[in-house]
Amino acid sequence: MTGSPQTALVLGGTGRTGSLVARKLAERGLGARSAARHGGDVPFDWDDPTTHPGALDGVDRLYLVTPVLRVTYADQVAAFLDLAEAAGVRHVTYLSTYGADQAPPEVDIRVVEADLAARAALTHCILRPAWVMQNFTDSHLPVVDGVITVPTGGGAEAFVDAADIAAVAVETLLAPEAHAGARYAPTGPQALTVGEVADTIAAVTGRPVRHHDIDPGAWIGGALAAGLVPAPYAVMLRWLTGTIASGNGSTPNDDVEKVTGRPAATFRDFARRSVHAWTSPAAR
Repeated sequence: MTGSPQTALVLGGTGRTGSLVARKLAERGLGARSAARHGGDVPFDWDDPTTHPGALDGVDRLYLVTPVLRVTYADQVAAFLDLAEAAGVRHVTYLSTYGADQAPPEVDIRVVEADLAARAALTHCILRPAWVMQNFTDSHLPVVDGVITVPTGGGAEAFVDAADIAAVAVETLLAPEAHAGARYAPTGPQALTVGEVADTIAAVTGRPVRHHDIDPGAWIGGALAAGLVPAPYAVMLRWLTGTIASGNGSTPNDDVEKVTGRPAATFRDFARRSVHAWTSPAAR
């Protein structure tokens, strides 16, 4: 990509990984443009194609974050990638999901991966991260009255810090040729049950925390009834929790260290850094 304009468009630019990717790219000397519906450097809305051309102007590489809380989006993404190619984008790093090759057919994750692989004008890199540790500090898997409620069947997951996912993405965007065609699965260094996560949070906060391993149907039904997710997204929740319960959740690997040169953060390190999320007055 030598000789081309070197600017990255970061979709989800105000999100958990995108905000970090944009900031770290800029710190490393690469032009970075965060794109989001609100608060980014440029406006971007998957459902408003008029926002797409301006976001892509002068861009040669892309951090691709697909529409959230949806399972059907491949056509939208394909149309955007067509536009990106025409605008001069030559590399895409795609934020996928751990075990994407086993995703249910109703979910378009694999379709997007296949689309990228078929585009001869683009190099691409696919990130398939484990569940992020930040799930426990926001509305995804919050600690409510000392309880984390999520169905896992006692299974374990190699939870990964969003900062480590972002660090891997940054390296792939800084040196696209070195990572062309690569598939990385960023994980943390330990496979933990949610019960062990609860114990760690309890240790750093000094407050009791436990895991309620709820029935999957009741949990998904509750999320739908509360309006937390749209009905079609239930298939995604069932798959993601089912992989852990079946013993097919993520397992530790060295992809973070292999790409960034430093080891992935442990959950205890993350918990110590994030203790305010569970102890601030707003969290009580």
